[in-house]
Amino acid sequence: MESLSCLVLKPSPPTRLFFPPRIPQMALPGSTFVFTSSMDYQLPITTAKLALKPIRASTSTVPTTPLTTSTVTSSPTAASTKKALVPIGFGTEEMEAVILVDVLRRAGAEVTVASVEPQLEVQASGGTKLVADTRISTCSDRVFDLVALPGGMPGSARLRDCEILKKITSKQAEEKRLYGGISTAPAVTLLPWGLLKRKRTTCHPAFFDRLPTFWAVKSNIQVSGELTTSQGPGTSFLFALALVEQLFGESVAREIGELLFMHSADDKPRKEEFNKVDWAVSHTPRVLVPVANGSEEIEIVTIVDILRRAKVDVVVASVEKSVKILASQGVKIIADKLIGDATGSIYDLIILPGGVAGTGRLQKSRILKKLLKEQDVAGRILGAVCSSPTVLHKHGLLKEKKATAHPSAITELSNPVDGPKVVIDGKLITSMGLATVSDFALAIVSKFFGHARARSVAEGLVFEYPRS
Repeated sequence: MESLSCLVLKPSPPTRLFFPPRIPQMALPGSTFVFTSSMDYQLPITTAKLALKPIRASTSTVPTTPLTTSTVTSSPTAASTKKALVPIGFGTEEMEAVILVDVLRRAGAEVTVASVEPQLEVQASGGTKLVADTRISTCSDRVFDLVALPGGMPGSARLRDCEILKKITSKQAEEKRLYGGISTAPAVTLLPWGLLKRKRTTCHPAFFDRLPTFWAVKSNIQVSGELTTSQGPGTSFLFALALVEQLFGESVAREIGELLFMHSADDKPRKEEFNKVDWAVSHTPRVLVPVANGSEEIEIVTIVDILRRAKVDVVVASVEKSVKILASQGVKIIADKLIGDATGSIYDLIILPGGVAGTGRLQKSRILKKLLKEQDVAGRILGAVCSSPTVLHKHGLLKEKKATAHPSAITELSNPVDGPKVVIDGKLITSMGLATVSDFALAIVSKFFGHARARSVAEGLVFEYPRS
């Protein structure tokens, strides 16, 4: 039996972060930016455009084959393959963990997701169940190019109390290899380990006062030598892309950002609505999210996390024979139930995530097809992101409704709207997918509960959201 030197305690329930107004998030990048591996720089918080201020030019980067699709297509040589460790524990923030893993794998990194718990299955802070690749004890003698810590509570405390992870990360810092943390991880995990000394650091605004005053920086992302820190779920794409930049270079980071639709604020409108109708209900909204092998993990986790933060009752149902699915970038997720067991309930909204392989499997599910048609006949709401609007189209559920989708799928729609990140037409909501799903999920929150609730959720995420 493997020996575990992590402190094993019965965990308390995960804590979600809901906070007063905070520093706005920077617009996600579509533009070029350059990181320096040995000097400090930060993203300023006073401009709507992505802008880094490096003190000196970047060091040489590892060349990789250009990426051409939304999945990993780079083919780095064995010598240039970069290895990354992403540890998770009970109460880890799922958006931060999954976005990190997804983006790093798209860039060509070999990512190991390691549990600091005795078991591989870990319940994240929003209730999503993730399955790690291995236990942290198997990583103690391995060398990583990057150790990146997601936040979340009590997830950051669980990471902090893992002696093996502490030794791995401390050695990483001593040997001048890349390491970092997001949200609560800098203040709750890295600070007690003594790994923030003489490093300019940022973290979630609610934990900012825990950082050493002189070295604390109010920015969405901060790079100080080998250390990279960031603020929260809403800055996870920026955090992951900063790490990709340092591992693989500017061109790869830029291309990944484009593939994920990490555009600047002026590129596309946030949303457009047609045939406006009221979505408000007199009960807690109930939402079904069907998933399959090959579904896009960023979309599943972001939608579920944000809706649950808004107090929506979300059920994740697998169309496979098992509740455990393998998502498009290799993240293992455990659904709440099988799709057959979800048929006995009425849902105010059914949302289909994307992912090319996953979309195909969702389309083939007879049980899901029946649920979708019943939803349409009853006049209830349907939602789809990325490539999955094509499922609704092929089942005859879009009719003449306006919709958007991933650029590779939008031409299959009968009445496409190319431009907005999110399109609402009556009781249909669609999105381009990937990095636009935060806007998609917050648009749903706004339709169910009003703008104030959506803005409150966005603040907890550290995600820029309109004031009105």
